[in-house]
Amino acid sequence: MKKILSVLTCALLTGIVFSQTSTQNWPNSLLWRVTGKDLKKPTYIFGTMHILCSDDAGLSNDLKTVISNCDEIYFEIDMSDMMGMMNSMKFMRMNDDKRLSDLLSPEDYAKVKNYFAKHSSMLPFSMLERFKPMLISSLMEEDDLPCKSTNGMELVIMKEAHEKNKKINGLETAEFQASLFDSIPYKDQAEDLIKYIDSSDDYKKMTDTLAEAYKAQDLNKIELLTSKETGTTSNFMDLLLYGRNRNWAHKLKTLMPEKSLLIAVGAGHLPGEQGILNLLKKNGYTVSPVMLMGKEM
Repeated sequence: MKKILSVLTCALLTGIVFSQTSTQNWPNSLLWRVTGKDLKKPTYIFGTMHILCSDDAGLSNDLKTVISNCDEIYFEIDMSDMMGMMNSMKFMRMNDDKRLSDLLSPEDYAKVKNYFAKHSSMLPFSMLERFKPMLISSLMEEDDLPCKSTNGMELVIMKEAHEKNKKINGLETAEFQASLFDSIPYKDQAEDLIKYIDSSDDYKKMTDTLAEAYKAQDLNKIELLTSKETGTTSNFMDLLLYGRNRNWAHKLKTLMPEKSLLIAVGAGHLPGEQGILNLLKKNGYTVSPVMLMGKEM
């Protein structure tokens, strides 16, 4: 089950793998308070990383307090709906019965199979042959972390939320997230998958560096590192990142006034001119950092 959740929560690499550049200097904080305008209670925005080494996936005292005091928690998708999460597996498959073998040369297809054969911690390759190739890449990213055990901040937050009997919701559905990849040619996704394998050492270094920036709560470094991302996804930034940020900012205008919410989304969605923090500012809200204390991320 945890592997299935890993694929779903990593489905959009935009959560932390790439972002946009900006000239704004962001304070080092993953937790931000939203106040003012028509809000009766503060709402909080927290930047997550979908996959971390288990020892690094902890909650600060401030974040625990927010979870305890808020009325509801919103993730990108409702991760408490286990039946819905399992049912969403069908949307992770390519349309028209496409298989990875239809998109790659025999040599490149064999390369992907061999990669998975050497990494026994991943899902069996037979389960993935019809998956959208970008989702397969997300599993590789998890395996690149320098640890035996991994966890995601969403799962850690959800565990704490259940203990506090907090209601959990989603800003989007898993079906919607998976459907976004139907707008990106499968063949392009497959070619990026091969590039990932061919340059796995470079990608591993990138993953390690991003994880370190995340633990340091350094949104500026995350923004700088991720703005260097190249490949097919860089041509679909509005689809995968900017457009979703705008949709969330619009939705939050109706969700926030009466309740105190915790919005936990990929950290790459926070900074930047078109990031969720700046969009909320443009909508008239006051957005300020909460300097995290307690356990270091």
